[in-house]
Amino acid sequence: MAAELTVPQLSAKHRPTLDQALSAIRSRAYWSPHPEHPKAYGETAPADGLAAFEALRGTRIDLGQPGTDGWTGSEKSPYGPELGVEYPHVDPDVLLPAMKAGMAAWRDAGPEARALVCIEILARISARTHEFAHAVMHTSGQAFMMAFQAGGPHAQDRGLEAVAYAYEEQTRVPGQADWSKPQGKKDPLELGKTFTAVPRGIALMIGCNTFPTWNGYPGLFASLATGNPVLVKPHPRAVLPLALTVQVAREVLAEAGFDPNLVALAVERPGEGIAKDLAVRPEIKLIDYTGSTEFGEWLEANARQAQVYTEKAGVNTVVLDSTDNYKGMLANLAFSLSLYSGQMCTTPQNLLIPRDGIATDAGHKSYDEVVADLAASVGGLLGDDARANALLGALVNPDVKTRLEAAAGLGEVALASREVTNPEFPDAVVRTPVMVKLDAAKPDPEAPFLSECFGPVSFAVAVDSTADALDLLRRTVREKGAMTVGAYTTSPDTERALEEVCLEESAQLSLNLTGGVYVNQTAAFSDFHGSGGNPAANAALCDGAFVSNRFRVVEVRRQA
Repeated sequence: MAAELTVPQLSAKHRPTLDQALSAIRSRAYWSPHPEHPKAYGETAPADGLAAFEALRGTRIDLGQPGTDGWTGSEKSPYGPELGVEYPHVDPDVLLPAMKAGMAAWRDAGPEARALVCIEILARISARTHEFAHAVMHTSGQAFMMAFQAGGPHAQDRGLEAVAYAYEEQTRVPGQADWSKPQGKKDPLELGKTFTAVPRGIALMIGCNTFPTWNGYPGLFASLATGNPVLVKPHPRAVLPLALTVQVAREVLAEAGFDPNLVALAVERPGEGIAKDLAVRPEIKLIDYTGSTEFGEWLEANARQAQVYTEKAGVNTVVLDSTDNYKGMLANLAFSLSLYSGQMCTTPQNLLIPRDGIATDAGHKSYDEVVADLAASVGGLLGDDARANALLGALVNPDVKTRLEAAAGLGEVALASREVTNPEFPDAVVRTPVMVKLDAAKPDPEAPFLSECFGPVSFAVAVDSTADALDLLRRTVREKGAMTVGAYTTSPDTERALEEVCLEESAQLSLNLTGGVYVNQTAAFSDFHGSGGNPAANAALCDGAFVSNRFRVVEVRRQA
């Protein structure tokens, strides 16, 4: 097919971005090519993006995919409105062979061309960030600003980060080499060698409900940039952002002269559950999944023909030992517990507090005082309904509401949840967080704080000492996993002990955060999301290990 976008054109446009991304992953310094502020996209961008989103409602997104055997779609916004968008339902027996047909040309294009095409896809998505933000908001329940930032520039950063790692890993080995081995008085042995990064096969990206783009883009772009076709299977309640992503990717691939079927969409009918069937098909060689531990472990055990990358549940913990900024600690934790109603895989759940209290710059604070002050800080942060709506968003599904309501019966309630009305979306289910007091001294293998309670629920766990807190931290990370660990201490010895636990158990640690950086937020190109070293996830977003097993290097030797 004729290419409207040539590699020289793409190189002139995007090679500087690729080079900056490569520099950023090496230096770990702050960098992003995607603006966080809505005004950066132009004066008319907000209105244009909303209009584009509204124009999608009640329509059919026809991607022109082979194997389309019907149409499906049942998304309802957590804010109330039905989206009414229909998507192609596919016959994998037809689609998967069509996806493989373009692999050879995509492989032969080489790492740089693939990276540049991927960056063009991301650039076009970036130009539509306002439209994507509304799509993320009305499928995930995130408040608009969070949907804009996390679903837009931050997700695009994570996708670009994966492209950079993919390019870096594929180009460690030269494309060709002349080999000469001396033989003394005889002529040397001489060979010409070529080395080609060869894709594994079709990648299956199984999307999640809460962060469809942020969690989806790393796997999608890591697989595509390493030469693999990608079949995107969205969560049935969060199809639209990924359907738009697939649409853009197919357009760019076609314009660059590649088979658009290198990226395709698989949407299930209500209750169909196609992920299990797709995951074990022999054509599927890579799987990326974010979601429940149960299904993640099923994939790891049953999709034996594929390399499986999972992010599952974990028990995120904050150890409170001491602080020299009590007010800042409370404010920072209150924000972390409230953001997106705690519906982040990085939100703190367990707050481990010595029962004798902690030393602070405001004097010694007892366990009860710390808990009461933190509850008051959350209450103050969310006391104004407009601010509460902007931070909390909406509960993503009824299961979260059920867990929230059940949590109040698990112990003494230190902070009761309250219902918040959203005047713009009266059908949205908005609830403030609940905080429950629990005691680690009571031996109970089924203690609530030993399992993840996903949503706006936190446990203020009384422990005998900081040493006991460290023991409990180690146990929960080792047995249940953790995406994040936080801690507050003024003691160098305690700080070293915390680091040692997290180094031994492979957990990402944030110390003494009291300003505008929060334990549940990570920055692409600098922070690692997950470690791949504890049960919460078997991969990190993003490092070399996340991309290097998505391709193999095949060598051809020729007699010189």
